[in-house]
Amino acid sequence: MSINTVKTPEKTTGIMDGTVQAPVLEIKNLVKSYKSAAPVLDDVSFSVKKGQAVVVLGPSGCGKSTLLRCVVGLEDIQGGEVILAGQKISGEKVAYVHSGIGMVFQSYDLFPNMSVLKNVSLSPLIAQKRNKEEVYAQAEELLRRVGLWDLREAYPSSLSGGQKQRVAIVRALMTNPEVMLFDEITAALDPEMVHEVLEVVMELAKQGRTMIIVTHEMNFARAVADHIVFIDQGKIVEESDDAEKFFSAPATTRAKEFLKTFEFDKTSRHTTSD
Repeated sequence: MSINTVKTPEKTTGIMDGTVQAPVLEIKNLVKSYKSAAPVLDDVSFSVKKGQAVVVLGPSGCGKSTLLRCVVGLEDIQGGEVILAGQKISGEKVAYVHSGIGMVFQSYDLFPNMSVLKNVSLSPLIAQKRNKEEVYAQAEELLRRVGLWDLREAYPSSLSGGQKQRVAIVRALMTNPEVMLFDEITAALDPEMVHEVLEVVMELAKQGRTMIIVTHEMNFARAVADHIVFIDQGKIVEESDDAEKFFSAPATTRAKEFLKTFEFDKTSRHTTSD
C-alpha cells in the first residue's frame, strides 16, 4: 500500500456512501490555558464520525498535541467539553482506558522490564480485568497483523524505533477504544522507519477505525484524511472534508502559507561569486 496516493473509498463506514451518522466524538468550545498566559486552545470545536480519520495540522506550538491530551483527559481544560458516544467525559476522573479513547504518543513509553506480549496485555488484564485467554488471543491477532508476533518475548531494548511504535499502537488497540489518537507518532523515528509505522495507521483507516491524527507528514495526511482541521495559534483556521482540495487549493491565506513551507523550488537556488 502506498501512502503517496489519495485513499480510495474502501472503508467500511457510511462516510463515503453519504449516509448520515451521529458523531462518536464531539469537541465543543474547548479552552486550554496556563495561568495568566494566552489560551493554548481557544474555543476549539469539531466532531468525529464513526470510521472517520480526522487529521489535525498546524505549525509547531499551535496546540495540536495539547488538544489530544485534553481530549484524552491528561490535561485539565478551562472551558468547553468533550463528549464521547453522547456522554461527557471531560472533567471526569476516569482512566482513559475506561473512557473509550486510546492514545499513541511521540515517545513509545513501553515498560522496559516487560516483554512485548506483557506490554500490550497489561492494561486489558489489570485495568479492564478481562479474561487472560481472551486477551492473549487478541494480542496474538494484533501482533501478527503488525508483523511482531515472532518478537512477542522480546524486550523493548532489543527493538527498533519502528517496532517499538508498532507495539505502542497494538497496546492502544488492545483496550478496544471507540477512538484512537495519534500524536506525531513518527517524530522520534529514523526516516526509513517512518513508512512502516504509517502503513499500520493507513491499514487501520481502511478497516474503518475512528481516529484523530496529529502529523507533520504531509503526504501521509493527504492520503489518510477524511477530514482536515487546520489550527494556528490555538484556533481552528480552516476545516475541509476534501483533503485533495485542502492541499491543492486551501481556502485561507494562513493555510496556504503553512503548506508552502513544505515545498521546495529548485529554480530558487542561487550561487554566490567569490
